[in-house]
Amino acid sequence: MFISNAYAQAAPAAASSDNGLLGMLPLVLMFVVLYFVMIRPQMKRQKEHKAMIEAVQKGDEVVTAGGIIGKVAKLGDNFIHLEVANGVELQIQRSAVTQVLPKGSVKAA
Repeated sequence: MFISNAYAQAAPAAASSDNGLLGMLPLVLMFVVLYFVMIRPQMKRQKEHKAMIEAVQKGDEVVTAGGIIGKVAKLGDNFIHLEVANGVELQIQRSAVTQVLPKGSVKAA
């Protein structure tokens, strides 16, 4: 009385291989977009940062990742001695340098 009758239906046709490839297309497109939007620009930034760090010379004025500004006093393979005040030097890793400033940016205290 309250329950309706349920009738069996014919099974759908077997899925073809074309349907499987079309189902994978959005996933492949998503990876392609992800590569061009996120991965490729990040690799470009890393390459530019590495070139900047290798080009740092004695006397350059730099900014570190911690926000410290100073002049490069000594260079090593992995470390830089940064003069932040007269007679005050900090030893930092080369990779901590985030920006090379134009000459004359650091004012003598």
